Amino acid sequence: MKQEDAVARILDEQVVGYKMLLELLQRERLCLIDLDGGAVEALYKEKDVLILRLRLLEEERIRLMKDLGKGDLTLQKLGEMTGNNAFLDVRSKLRSLVQAIEELNNFNRLLIERSLSYFRNNAGFFSTFGFHEGMPRKGMLVSRET
Repeated sequence: MKQEDAVARILDEQVVGYKMLLELLQRERLCLIDLDGGAVEALYKEKDVLILRLRLLEEERIRLMKDLGKGDLTLQKLGEMTGNNAFLDVRSKLRSLVQAIEELNNFNRLLIERSLSYFRNNAGFFSTFGFHEGMPRKGMLVSRET
């Protein structure tokens, strides 16, 4: 397999991976709106695995691109150098996906910040009743040995 084909294969896998990440973020948004903590936690595990895979693909792509271009080589330059317009199409898809992921990530971050603010305000309100006076506030470990 030529290195050019190997780069194209890696790029196709990246496009599929970024589409999966976008889908995960959309599901995360719905879970955040529904305040479904269990589902959010499961999605975070999926997201961590997927991001690790995307990171490995990116490192491989960069390595192959350096070998092809003897230095820093962009997808646009690779497309021009090889005359293969598929690289320019993939570049456009990746840019679009990354932009959509960034927007959705920012939206989800706002949802998380608002939820945290809501819970902090409620916790502050309930602490004004003085139910926990005299008790340690943090880091208490209880052992239940029988």
